[in-house]
Formats: sequence, C-alpha cells, structure tokens
Amino acid sequence: MSESKELYLLRRRPPSEKVVDVSFKYLAVTLASMVAVVLFAILIVVFWGSLESMGRYGLKFLVTSNWNPVDDEYGAFTAIYGTIVTSMLSLLIAVPLGVGTAVFITENIIPLRIRNVIGVMVELLAAIPSVVLGLWAIFVMEPFIRPFLEFLYATFEWLPIFSSPPIGPGTAPAILILVVMILPIITSISRDSLNQVPDKLRQAAYGVGTTRWGAVLNVLLPAAISGIVGGVMLALGRAMGETMAVTMIIGNSNNFSPSLLAPGNTIAAMLANQFGEADGSQVSSLMYAAFILMILSLAVNVFAQWLVKRLSLKY
Repeated sequence: MSESKELYLLRRRPPSEKVVDVSFKYLAVTLASMVAVVLFAILIVVFWGSLESMGRYGLKFLVTSNWNPVDDEYGAFTAIYGTIVTSMLSLLIAVPLGVGTAVFITENIIPLRIRNVIGVMVELLAAIPSVVLGLWAIFVMEPFIRPFLEFLYATFEWLPIFSSPPIGPGTAPAILILVVMILPIITSISRDSLNQVPDKLRQAAYGVGTTRWGAVLNVLLPAAISGIVGGVMLALGRAMGETMAVTMIIGNSNNFSPSLLAPGNTIAAMLANQFGEADGSQVSSLMYAAFILMILSLAVNVFAQWLVKRLSLKY
C-alpha cells in the first residue's frame, strides 16, 4: 500500500499544470471554431448579397448565357460550363501525370540524387505565382500549341468540341495552364502518401514473386489510394477557384460555345474581370455566381471526404 501511495503521489500533477492543459484545450477549440465561423460568415455575406438576383432570375440564372449590364439581363451558364469543363479536363490530364511522377520519384527507378532534384523542381513549380504562369501561357504556351490546335480543328471540325478555329486565348490553353498549376499538388501529396506505405508491403509483394510494376499497381497504389484521392480533390478545388492565370488566357467571353478552341469564361475569371466596375443589380448577379462557386467547391470537398473514408475502409 505504501508503494502504491508513493506512485500516486508521484503521478499527481500540480494545479498549475492542470490549468495550462485546460487553457490549451479551450484555446484550441476556440481557434478551430473560428475557422468555421469565418467560413459561415463568408457564405452568409455572399448569400445575402445574391438575394436580389435570386429573387429576380431564380434557377434561370443557371441555364442562360446572356450577360448584358445595359439591359440588366444576367445568366451564368457560360461561366458555370467553363468552370466545370476546365477543372475536370485539367484533372483528367494532371492525375496520370502527377501520380506517375510520384511513383517515379518514390520508387528506386533512378538514382536518389536525381529523384531529389525532380522532387525539388516539382515543389518549385508550385511556388511560381499564377500571374507569371498566365504571362507564360500568353506569350509562350499558346503560340507553341496553336499549330496543334489548328490541326485538331482541321481534322475534327465536325465534333462540337473542336468546331471553332483557334484564334488565340481560349478554353484549351486555360485547361493546359491549369494542368501546370495543379500538377505539383497531386504529385506532392501522392508522393507523401506513397512514402507512408510500410516497406514491409513492398518486400512482401516481391517475396511472392510479383514484378516491380505489379507491386506498384496491386499493392502500393491501393495502400495509398485514400491520400492520393484527397490530393486529387484538393487539386480539383484549386482548379475550380483559380483566377488570375485563367483570366489571362481563357478569353473572357460570355458567348456560349461548346468548343474547347473558342474563348470561354469561368466564374472566378468573371468575378475578377467585372466586380471592380460593377454596380446595381450586376453586383448581386456576381454575388449569385460567387455563391454558386462556393456551393460547387463545398460539394467537391464533401464528396472528397466521403470518398476518402470509403477508400480508407476498403483498403
């Protein structure tokens, strides 16, 4: 009993330490709650500012493309279409490149020094400001890919997505610049997820006689899939909300065209272009478009959380 009493006395903590613990707990809860408060405050402000346009246009705002401040007629279908198409197609291109690059970096395919250099270059690519990437897209990328876009138009003009001649800025260059911007996100998170896979899984896969690529496809990628999917969804959110680089290269046209070679628009680019000079009901319409963008981003994040949870349980 005496030994138990001595151990109890040793384990007892002074009241000052308990005060510190309780204070830290409430501080952490307060700071975490502030994030939710700020998010809901932004959502409420945007929703309140869009009430006028919601009452005037309703759901018609989502399916019409007429954006005419002179006649006080507004519709955001072109911007919504451009946001979804550019983000989804850029993701379709960036995911194989990003995951493939992550596998190339994490596996012992090339010497470690070269892998480290490639990893640093990927991180530096993420640090380039979007306005610089926009300038690069205008003066370097778009003139470089224009012959290929002209070939697509000449060969597949009968397809709606290639039905207009490339004349400069357009949806296709915007998709490619988004690929450049979200590629580092997918690569970095996929690399970290693959590095967290226990080495015993690799050795076990090799021990049963599988090849390197068999181990990658059947063991490593399924083990890291939840983290990879989380990175992909984070990149999708970035693509949907990217503003400056897309604004500089997409053409900023509110005339709807299904063609990827024609100028287009996104919600973020439309807000950046018009909010500074907007007045009257145009401000409410832009707020309505911003609210739609927030709902789309929220839906992407909720879907990402659900998908990551399902994949974590499965693998």
